[in-house]
Amino acid sequence: MQTFLNWLNTLLVVNFFFVLSSLLWLALAVVGRGTGLSLGLDLWYRLWEPVFTPAIGLLMGGALLTGAIAQINKRLNRGS
Repeated sequence: MQTFLNWLNTLLVVNFFFVLSSLLWLALAVVGRGTGLSLGLDLWYRLWEPVFTPAIGLLMGGALLTGAIAQINKRLNRGS
């Protein structure tokens, strides 16, 4: 079980930084659009549904799963 949790936490950390970098890209692209620079806002919009939405969902689901496993482990350890 501990190996699974370590793997899940590593995946969530990598995914978090991916989502954070995509948010930074969005912010820079919006600012670029306002100043007339092309920084990939159209590409970002095309990638929203197939790439960024599942990454955000995975991050949220993984956080809920990690929290649920921690609560179950806490209750099991308290009972013994």
